[in-house]
Amino acid sequence: MTNKILIPILFLTVSFFAANAQEDKEIPIKTTVSDVTVFIKGAQVTRKTSVNFPAGKSTLRFTNLSPYIDAKSVQVKVDGAVMVMSVNHSLNYNDTVKLNNEVAAYVKQIEAIDEKIQTEQTNSEIIAEEISFLKENKKIGGTEKGIEYNNLKLTAEYYNQQIAVMTGKLTEADKKIKTLNKEKAGIQKKMASAGNVKPEPTGEIVLTADCKTALSVPVELSYYVNNASWFPSYDIRAKDITQPIDLVYKANVMQNTKEEWKNVKLRISSANPNLGSVVPKLKTYTLDYWTKPPRYDIGNNDLSNTVSGIVTDENGEPLPGASVVIKGTTIGAATDLDGKYSLAIPAGGGDLQISFLGFNTITLPISSNNINVCLTESAATLSEVVVTSYEKKSDLAGALEGRAVRVQSESTKPKSVPVPVVQVENATSVEFEIKTPYTIASENKITVVEMEHYSLPTEYEYYCVPKADKDAFLLANIVDWEQYNLLEGEANIFFENTFVGKTILDVRYMSDTLNISLGRDKNVVVKREKMKEFTQTKFLSSKAEVTRDWKISVRNNKRQPISMVLLDQIPVSTVSEIEVTAEKLSSGILNKETGEVKWIFTLPPTQKTEFDLLYKVRYPKDKNLTVE
Repeated sequence: MTNKILIPILFLTVSFFAANAQEDKEIPIKTTVSDVTVFIKGAQVTRKTSVNFPAGKSTLRFTNLSPYIDAKSVQVKVDGAVMVMSVNHSLNYNDTVKLNNEVAAYVKQIEAIDEKIQTEQTNSEIIAEEISFLKENKKIGGTEKGIEYNNLKLTAEYYNQQIAVMTGKLTEADKKIKTLNKEKAGIQKKMASAGNVKPEPTGEIVLTADCKTALSVPVELSYYVNNASWFPSYDIRAKDITQPIDLVYKANVMQNTKEEWKNVKLRISSANPNLGSVVPKLKTYTLDYWTKPPRYDIGNNDLSNTVSGIVTDENGEPLPGASVVIKGTTIGAATDLDGKYSLAIPAGGGDLQISFLGFNTITLPISSNNINVCLTESAATLSEVVVTSYEKKSDLAGALEGRAVRVQSESTKPKSVPVPVVQVENATSVEFEIKTPYTIASENKITVVEMEHYSLPTEYEYYCVPKADKDAFLLANIVDWEQYNLLEGEANIFFENTFVGKTILDVRYMSDTLNISLGRDKNVVVKREKMKEFTQTKFLSSKAEVTRDWKISVRNNKRQPISMVLLDQIPVSTVSEIEVTAEKLSSGILNKETGEVKWIFTLPPTQKTEFDLLYKVRYPKDKNLTVE
C-alpha cells in the first residue's frame, strides 16, 4: 500500500521540477559597448542589443563585462510586454580557474623533465665510474715477468676502444642534460609569465524575465564602472598681439575597465559621481586657552607652479600609466613609461593623489616641487573580492534604482578635421557630446579628444615688475569667459607660432576677466637703474635723511604699439618716527597703503620711454635703518 502511494507522488514531483526547468530557459547574451559617458572619475557604459524572448520565464546572462561594475548602478530597459522580475550582478571566475590549470600543467611538465634530467645524471655518473675504473687498471702483467707483445697490443686496443665508447656516451648524456635544461627553462618562463598575470574575473549581469508569448524586443543595459577618468588640458595660441586667442579645449581620456570601447558614442562630463553630495557644516569654534580653531582641510601651500617626480612599486620598478591628480580638482596627469609625471600647481597648493590599479591610493601634501612616490600593492586584489549581487523587482520598463547617469557619443577622429561636438549644460555639470565615434582601448593610455575650439576676443597688455624680474610678460585678458564652461587644467602656450611653455588655467579663482600669461617677450626691453647723484644720506639735527632715485626705461622693439603696466614701489613706514616722502613718480599712481607705484601707458613701435621714482626717508640718526 505504501509503495503504491509513493510512486505517484515521486512521479508528480519529478514532473513538477521538469516543467519548471523547461519554463526557466537561460539565454547567454553577448553585447558590445555602444555609448559611454566619461566622468572626472568613472564612466557610465551602455550596451544595446535585441533579444528573442521565449514564452514563459527565461534568464538572460550578459557575459564578458567589466569586473569593476558598481552593482547598485545597474539599469536594464526592456521595451515590449516583458516583465523584468530581477537583476543580479556577479563575478565569473572561470578564467581564473583556467589560468590556475595552465600553471598546474606547467608544473607537471617541469616535474617530468626533472625526472629525465635525474636519469641522465645517474647514467653520467655510472659512465664516469667505468672510465675511472679502466684508468686505474691500465697496468697488466707482473713486475718480475713482462707481457707478450701480442697480448699487450690486444689489451691496448681494448682499452682505447672502451675509453672512446665511454667518453662518447658521457658526451651524449651531457648534451641530453643541456637540452632538457633548455626545455625546462622555456617552460619556467611560460609559467612565470602566466603567474605574473593577476587572475581577474569578468563581470556578469543576470536578468530574469517573464513573457506571455515569444517575442523579439530591444534590451538596453547600462551601469557605472570604475577605472576610467579624464582631465582637461588646453592649447592656447596667439599669432600676434593683434589677433584673437585660439583656445583648444581637450579631454585626456583613460580607461582600464577590461572592456573595449570600439566605435562608441562618447560624452565627456564635468560631473564626478565619486564626490560626496553632502553639504558641509561648520564646526563649533570654541575659544579657550591652549585650543586651536577647527580645521577644514584646506590646502595653503605656497610653492612654485610645478611638481614632478617618479611613481614606483615596492621593488623600485616604475609604474607607467599611474594617475596623479591634484585632489579635489580636475588637474591631473598620467605617468610615462619611466613612471615620471609633471603637474602644474594651482594657486593655494593642495594635495597629490596617486593611484594605480591593484595598488593602494596615496594622498600627499604638496610640500616640495619634487615628490617621488612608492605605491604598495593592495591587499584586496580582485582575486579576493567577495562576490555580491544586487536584486530589485522592477516595473515593465525594467529600470533599476541606482546612478541614473546619461550617456552618449565617441570615435576616432582625423587630426586635420575638427571633431563635431555638441555642448549640453546641465544643472550641475557640463557634457560634451562628441559626434564622431571613438575607440578607446582598455590599456590605461591617454586618448586625447578635442572637445571645443574657441576664438576668443582678447585684449593684450604687457606686465613688468623690474625690481623682481626685468622681463616683460605678455598677458591676454579675456572677458565673458564664463560662457565657455572651462575647468581648471594645464595649458600649452604658443605665441607667434613658438611654444613658450606651460601655464595653469585655474578658473576657480578668476574674476570677470580671464588673465592668461603668454610668457616673456624679449622684444620689450626694460631697465631699472639707480641714479648715483640722488642716492645720498644727510644728517639734519637729530634726523638722518636718505634719498633714493631710480630710473626705469622701457623700449618697444616690436612692429606694433603695446599697452603696458609697469610696477615698482616705495617703502611704507610702520612707525611714526620714520617718514617716507614720494618726491617724484613721473605720473605714476601710488597706493599709500602698500607703497605700490603703477604706470599704465601705451608705447608706439620702436619707441622708448622713461620713468623716475624718487623718494626720501627721514629717521632718527641714532638708529640703524637699511634703505634700498
